[in-house]
Amino acid sequence: MTELLSTKEVAKFLNINEKMVYTLISDKGLPATKVTGKWLFPLDLVKQWIEAGTVNYPEPATKLPPYHGLVLIAGSNDLLLDRTISAFNTRFPDHMAMFGFAGSMGGLRALRQNLCHIASSHLVAGEGDEYNFPYILKEMERMPAVVNFCMREQGILVKKGNPLNIASVEDLAKKKVTMVNRILGTGTRKLFDRELKKAGIKGESIAGYENVRAKHMDIGLAIHEGEADAGPGIRPVANRLDLGFVPICWERFDLLVSKERFFDQGIQLFLGTLKEDFFKDAAASLGGYDLSMSGRMVYAQSPPEPE
Repeated sequence: MTELLSTKEVAKFLNINEKMVYTLISDKGLPATKVTGKWLFPLDLVKQWIEAGTVNYPEPATKLPPYHGLVLIAGSNDLLLDRTISAFNTRFPDHMAMFGFAGSMGGLRALRQNLCHIASSHLVAGEGDEYNFPYILKEMERMPAVVNFCMREQGILVKKGNPLNIASVEDLAKKKVTMVNRILGTGTRKLFDRELKKAGIKGESIAGYENVRAKHMDIGLAIHEGEADAGPGIRPVANRLDLGFVPICWERFDLLVSKERFFDQGIQLFLGTLKEDFFKDAAASLGGYDLSMSGRMVYAQSPPEPE
């Protein structure tokens, strides 16, 4: 749970008089909530409020060159994202989108270092359902614009017909299962490790836990080819490879965009594709996607600290 400050504590944090705190609540939108008649201030939202009002940032050590037709995307991979990039490059021949796989954490760090325009990420925090913002606050100096790409279904990929009758992560430890895993730093690995922790299972107790693959399709192919019985992954991979799937949750998959480059022509064209028919058709053909939030700006919801 996020830390809550009293009026006195937030005044000290902001280095202002307590009376000024009430003015900032009414006139400047200082984040606050009233509990039993007393004002309380979520520290993480106060920090965001300060960041949002900051001007005259120091220049970063490295800067992306002026936009010249190349949209650089780094982070978590996804089948629908692959199709979107391919369609974008076909539809807009004067522009090109290029993807560098780095996992969700790697995407955040690439965005922070000005190595890309867009980071793709689905990092879940704590036991709740907040995504990305706690890690953004920890990893980045400036808050990027956050646009939802899709919601997608995460779970456990298993062999066709689920011959071992795997119904949950607990079964990975109970049954004689050999698994294959995602690499550290990916959102899927973080989610899977969270589920193991909730179930009181040490990953090292499962055969193959340390046997890692980089991408979603790599996990699916390892199971399809008989190298493993199960592994964490998304439903679209199960659909594509005709595998079984044990659902865990729906997750939010976001695009993080540097605010300085948000209105570059190529970035706006790419984000615009999320509302077009071909994007909806591609999601429907793959299955396991929910586009109800796609293309919308996303904002923090008093996020917990990342693990």
